[in-house]
Amino acid sequence: MVFKLVSALALVAVVSAGVIPSSPIAYHAPVAPVYAHTAPLAPVAPVAYAAPIAKAVVAKAVDADYDPNPQYNYSYDVQDAITGDNKQQQESRNGDAVQGSYSFIEADGTRRIVEYTADPVNGFNAVVHKEPANVAVKAVAHVAPVAPVAHVAPAALYHH
Repeated sequence: MVFKLVSALALVAVVSAGVIPSSPIAYHAPVAPVYAHTAPLAPVAPVAYAAPIAKAVVAKAVDADYDPNPQYNYSYDVQDAITGDNKQQQESRNGDAVQGSYSFIEADGTRRIVEYTADPVNGFNAVVHKEPANVAVKAVAHVAPVAPVAHVAPAALYHH
């Protein structure tokens, strides 16, 4: 099925490229050789040429909301004592240059801080810092294994 689809798309591409003419070509009968004892044949019209299909020129629409020098600043901060969620982020943009940072508390209690910049010349660059844990990590209480439940044979459950 994929082969049929690829074949059909290739045929459409060749036709739209103008390699295969979209209008038929006029054909003529082959010319017989002229011998001295026969009358010459009438001249044959040349084969018609199909001109390539003219391509439509598509004008690009200009976006009225386009800003050639975008600028923004934003930040957020989450401090949830119930779940222990603690994270921050701030970012600013001036044209094609972006700089910012974010931080969060990892599972081991350390804080990861990432400072980053991005611009067309240097690309994206990030520097990662770690701070030691400021709070004790909550230990999960050890749960003793539960003894297996005795299994009663099904035949013992029914009385006749």
